[in-house]
Amino acid sequence: MTPELTALTLAALLQVLQYLLFAIPANLELGPGYTSSARDRAPSRELSVTTGRLQRALNNHFEGLILFTIACTVITLSGQSTALTAACAFAYLGARALYIPAYYYGWRPWRSLIWAVGFFATVLMLLAALI
Repeated sequence: MTPELTALTLAALLQVLQYLLFAIPANLELGPGYTSSARDRAPSRELSVTTGRLQRALNNHFEGLILFTIACTVITLSGQSTALTAACAFAYLGARALYIPAYYYGWRPWRSLIWAVGFFATVLMLLAALI
């Protein structure tokens, strides 16, 4: 397995962890009546500030994971894995891992800077695939 695919697999497992970090408090806060329903109505209670942050961090990772998956797939299928693309892949993974506490604790401006590291690491991988 290429280093990029290893990082992608670990990023997917991080996504699972993020889902659990969000889903457990969300279920406790909203109750099983709402969370096991079809959610045709708005919840009768709002999520706490920190659980809302976990939800937004989770959604943000879904968005970032799309581009990162494309980058890892293109690099791997085209046989263009290099030390640079591997470093970028693990930079993305590290940034995503740091993004969770950064969002949860409201670290400003660090949260945005951490996000930018992951985003630009992905962009660099995509650009490397074109060279």
